[in-house]
Amino acid sequence: MNHPKEIAIADYTYSLPDTSIANYPLPERDASKLLVYKNGNITEGVYRNLVQHIPENAVLVFNNTKVVEARLLFQKKSGGQIEIFCLEPHEQYADITTAMLQQGKVFWKCLVGGASKWKAGQVLEKNIADTIILNAAFVEKQNDSFIIELSWQPDSLSFAEILHAAGAIPLPPYIKRKVETADSERYQTVYAKTDGSVAAPTAGLHFTPKIFSDLDNSHVIKEFVTLHVGAGTFKPVKSETMQEHDMHAEWIEVSKGLIETLLRDIEEPIIAVGTTSLRTLESLYWLGVKLSINDAQQPLYLSQWEVYELSEKEIPVAVSLNTLLSWMKKNNTEKLIAKTQILIAPGYSFKIIKGLITNFHQPQSTLLLLVAALIGSDWRTVYNYALQNNFRFLSYGDGSLLWRKG
Repeated sequence: MNHPKEIAIADYTYSLPDTSIANYPLPERDASKLLVYKNGNITEGVYRNLVQHIPENAVLVFNNTKVVEARLLFQKKSGGQIEIFCLEPHEQYADITTAMLQQGKVFWKCLVGGASKWKAGQVLEKNIADTIILNAAFVEKQNDSFIIELSWQPDSLSFAEILHAAGAIPLPPYIKRKVETADSERYQTVYAKTDGSVAAPTAGLHFTPKIFSDLDNSHVIKEFVTLHVGAGTFKPVKSETMQEHDMHAEWIEVSKGLIETLLRDIEEPIIAVGTTSLRTLESLYWLGVKLSINDAQQPLYLSQWEVYELSEKEIPVAVSLNTLLSWMKKNNTEKLIAKTQILIAPGYSFKIIKGLITNFHQPQSTLLLLVAALIGSDWRTVYNYALQNNFRFLSYGDGSLLWRKG
């Protein structure tokens, strides 16, 4: 197979009518439909009966990132509005958690709506419930974003607390409606824990405490990783081939305990709940490969095409994971923090996961390429079936359990 750089994105399109896009979630999270693909066969179910499709002793890995209220609206004295969309922290911070805990002031990479109306030197001010004053100052323009200094009083509050008080949940651009009160709960998984995402890991939106209880009773192991989803997840592929597409990079956090679980249960079915969990798990393998070559790397980073270039350096999965554990012990840390830009596309060889629980993705997206890497050309069969059988698409839609082909 040719290098994934040569993939023509036009080969990964399908017709998605607006009527198939879910603008609202169903009243009950676990009432969503579930398409199950295995060995070329498709069956239907619902999420509340998910345990019927998961083998005992399987390992389900969830992304516990929490969506932050990343949209900030400032009213100018002249009456105009400036919208600041907080994408990710400035590179001066070691990771997103550190940046979220900053008090009094923080520097953030942002998109700015109405930037042309924001005069140089003008400081925007937002008063929240007469108890918090938030200021925004323009620092620097970058290629496709701005660096903004955000400062506030009282300065004892963390940036996470400021966003919670002053911001709004950012719904995906394909949901053509205003944010409603219910979205603050429904565009968040029930197990969300770590502040940092500007988009939900949507495969997890269907899970409920009842499903978790069923999985426990079936001796299914639940583990959690953190990948903070950036706005780049919605970035369309505008180039004809993938070689010209710049894949977004995202922060991942993984505990020592998860790596030990993967080592212990590597022969059991390991299922990623969501593409973000999958990208995290597969990144772990390749980070272990990199450290086996040079264990002095700081910070840990996996670039877009690196996994394909490292293919000649492959090592057994257990060796890779043990290399990660040794590196963590050497560096006296219980948590591995890294940045991954991994682009999983047809031609990729999966190392960790056997299955994926995921929603239905946009045409010509990197997420659809990931699905095609997992189940081959059958992605068309799966998506045609979903469209013909009234499955609801995208973030608030239905989902699927896809078992790896081959």
